Amino acid sequence: MANQPNRRPREERDDLDERVVFVNRCNKVVKGGRRMSFSATVVVGDRAGKVGLGFGKANEVSDAIRKGGDAARKAMTSVKLRGKTIPHEVTGVCDGGYVLLKPAPDGAGLIVGGGMRPVLEAAGVRDAIGKSLGSKNRLNVVKATLNALAQLRSQEEIAALRA
Repeated sequence: MANQPNRRPREERDDLDERVVFVNRCNKVVKGGRRMSFSATVVVGDRAGKVGLGFGKANEVSDAIRKGGDAARKAMTSVKLRGKTIPHEVTGVCDGGYVLLKPAPDGAGLIVGGGMRPVLEAAGVRDAIGKSLGSKNRLNVVKATLNALAQLRSQEEIAALRA
């Protein structure tokens, strides 16, 4: 593997926007003391309509973030956009997380909070209004946001369904 000329470090391979949503520390009490492990939730996007979520676990924070980033790159999905905003109002649900997203006029910016902001920024949404209802668990809010983005349809798709 060391002599493969096509393999470059991950930083050089892509120009994706990688954001760590949160890092969770877990302690396991063993005979010799406490053993810590970490899990990281990472969102990766190209700021042009593709976004992915990854969850990595490791004994070191940097390894957990790297694993989460790799998993997010593998799980990238396309998002339908209309200019810099979303085409229509949509809701997303994941467990207790409930997210409401609405389109906003140009220049309004992202009026969202919590785990929604890194997902929308990575997807390339610049103008949107969002509200997180229900659970404040950031992992569920991120998953609910991705669920909402997966439900978006363009005007042409909606017209074709109605015809």
